Amino acid sequence: MAKANNPTEAESGHLGNLKRLAYFAAVVETGSFTAAAERLGITKAVVSQQVARLEREFHTALLTRTTRRVVATAAGQAFYERCAPILAQAHDAFDELNEAAAMPSGTLRLTAPLDYGIAAVVPAITAFTTRYPRCKVDAKLSDQWLDVMAGDVELAIRVGWLTAPSVQARQIGTFRQLLVAAPWWLPRLVGLVHPEDLGALPFVANAALREPGRWTFSRGDAQPRSVTVESVISLDATLAVREAVRQGAGLSVLPDYVVADDLAAGHLVPVLPEWTLPSGGIHAVFPATRFRPAKVRAFVEVLQERIAAAAGSGAGHHA
Repeated sequence: MAKANNPTEAESGHLGNLKRLAYFAAVVETGSFTAAAERLGITKAVVSQQVARLEREFHTALLTRTTRRVVATAAGQAFYERCAPILAQAHDAFDELNEAAAMPSGTLRLTAPLDYGIAAVVPAITAFTTRYPRCKVDAKLSDQWLDVMAGDVELAIRVGWLTAPSVQARQIGTFRQLLVAAPWWLPRLVGLVHPEDLGALPFVANAALREPGRWTFSRGDAQPRSVTVESVISLDATLAVREAVRQGAGLSVLPDYVVADDLAAGHLVPVLPEWTLPSGGIHAVFPATRFRPAKVRAFVEVLQERIAAAAGSGAGHHA
């Protein structure tokens, strides 16, 4: 590469490469020039041209382009892993500078499970955007967990039990698991006294769970009892399981925030109410960065306020 004629020219080249690095990293993280351009707020052509220029300047192929996705080459992946922390630190520095204004602003990108998202996160989003009109929210509600470390989201709301000890998480609430059935099942449940009796009854399983057919019940000081149930239907979405139970397909275990309204309206009834199932946590999970933008902290506060208000009113553990 030709040597710069003066410090100003050299500085311009270095700054240009830093900008191209940000474009390149966005393509690696999103797997698409189009998605990278949308994230950066520029055109796809600019991203493609600048990444191509970076490859030409260093005579190295950094990306492999296919019809479906753009992936990093071995050299590109090594380059990205070295440079990603630098970009993260730069983002933190600018975010800390912007934090002087202290007013949450910008677009918050978050993810949450579909069922809890509908029941609690969407109402919290409405309250959040009302309280902070300079904020927008891009929420992905799905039973497929998105990795907060991949850079696509700034906040993940997790429901259940965290399995990745390395993530930065904060518990903001809890929920109970309830065994429920349709009300016309009551005559068939007359002889149901112990959890072990569930084995003879049809069960609607949630395939999204790690062990959808095995449950542990507790009552007072008695020894917990683990039972295996027979599933007649297996569904991979919590809301689908609830609907199957409402239609009379069988019994199932569902979170309190999913069935609270149905129990209150009599569309579902509790089964073995004197027995309890393990409670789970509601967590806010953050990318492993030192700095959290004001919009992230503000949304978590709004959601936690709603969770606490709902619990205090006896409406359950959800917002």
